[in-house]
Amino acid sequence: MDLLTNVIKDYPWGSRTAIAELTGRPASGPEAEMWLGAHPAASSRLTRDGAETTLADAVAADPVGTLGEAVAGRFGERLPYLMKLIAVDAPLSLQVHPDAGQAADGHARGNANYTDPWHKPELVCALTPFTGLAGFRPPEQSAMLVERLHVDALRPVVATLRGGDVLGALRVLLEWPGSRRELVESVVWAASACHTPDYALVVRLARRYPEDPAVLAPLLMRRHTLAPGEALFLGAGVLHCYLDGFAVEIMACSDNVLRAGLTGKHIDVEELLRITDAAAQPLPVEPVGGAYVPPVPEFLLRRIAPGAGEALPGGLPRIVLCTEGVVNVDTAGSEVKLRPGESVFAAASEGPVEIGGDGVAFCAEPHL
Repeated sequence: MDLLTNVIKDYPWGSRTAIAELTGRPASGPEAEMWLGAHPAASSRLTRDGAETTLADAVAADPVGTLGEAVAGRFGERLPYLMKLIAVDAPLSLQVHPDAGQAADGHARGNANYTDPWHKPELVCALTPFTGLAGFRPPEQSAMLVERLHVDALRPVVATLRGGDVLGALRVLLEWPGSRRELVESVVWAASACHTPDYALVVRLARRYPEDPAVLAPLLMRRHTLAPGEALFLGAGVLHCYLDGFAVEIMACSDNVLRAGLTGKHIDVEELLRITDAAAQPLPVEPVGGAYVPPVPEFLLRRIAPGAGEALPGGLPRIVLCTEGVVNVDTAGSEVKLRPGESVFAAASEGPVEIGGDGVAFCAEPHL
């Protein structure tokens, strides 16, 4: 087993307290994500034979021993999942992820939107109350909500929604031909007079993005709030935006993101609309025996409660993260005690893994 040192991403939407308090260290600025895995953009680090190396290099040096024959045979010489701590203090960009075919094709064509040839399904499990927008509302409902603003400039959006075309309405907003600032100012003025959470969120987003018509997203999309321990799976084509909260996230090992707004980063409207599925919705995932099992083979996530314990068979590569208390992790050759924010990698060749103690642990592994 190897203790991991993990990269923390300092995106501006991150929290100054959540990850820092969990790991017992001060934060010098916003901390958005801690990456636990072998993605080449931010691989975890470990020590082998007295020398520091990356988990990605450790996998490359011994793919079968590290991953196991079944995982290496199915996914090649790469850890197929990426686990994260995600600390959302301000809304993320409005975004969508490609399916496997779209990712492979886009990467092969050299399309800059696709940094990996892999898809990026993901599951988020709340540590605190966690809120996001994901999936479109019925178009007639969105038409009613937008129409209630009584902003004349938005009549084309309402008409497109009345016709049942939510992607067409999104295109109208993303390609807005007039003054974006004037539109957003009109929307804020009108939304401020509508005293419901959806319109209040429009105003909140507009304060951060005063020239982005995508601030209307709360009127086009469904809102989801997770209590601690609840989980949501987002597959390919699901437009989404996390709003606030602290969670464990697990996904296929990819960083492919197409953005639709609420960001200063590049937006490729045509590619975004091509891969967004207007009918796609997130799926609530109930734990079965403490395991959140998504409809993809790259990953599943286990939550081990205090005193519950888990004895897992060998043959799979696992990352165990402690989020509360003290967690004991045992393999045939070693024993490690983890405290909040600490994590360990157990290679497939190390045999069965036992996880217990008085703390809370999350364990990531492939779902074969």
